[in-house]
Amino acid sequence: MATTLGDRIQQLRKTAGLTQAQLADKIKISSTQLVRYEIRGVQPPAHVLQKLASVLDTSVDFLINGDKDQKVKAALKDDELFIKFKKIEQLPADKQKLVKELLDLFIFRDSVKQLTH
Repeated sequence: MATTLGDRIQQLRKTAGLTQAQLADKIKISSTQLVRYEIRGVQPPAHVLQKLASVLDTSVDFLINGDKDQKVKAALKDDELFIKFKKIEQLPADKQKLVKELLDLFIFRDSVKQLTH
């Protein structure tokens, strides 16, 4: 698993079948600068992150924060809920849709209760 920004850039670049020189050319920076981002831990400026995300078909958020599961788990702060969502994610699409509709219903019902009290 890619643990640093540089690791994620490098992994996505290789998955896209690009050399460092090709990626650098696509985002209009020098190959030397790309090496600094990939290997030396230098943080790219926001406009470069946006170009990287676009070319590598990902989000700036993924480049910066990494693995979606880790981010979601940190945001939920409830391990049991995280585990349940991971299990739901493995269900067939029609059952996932049903679970989402049920969640929407509970959220809507709670919102209505708050408005009426």
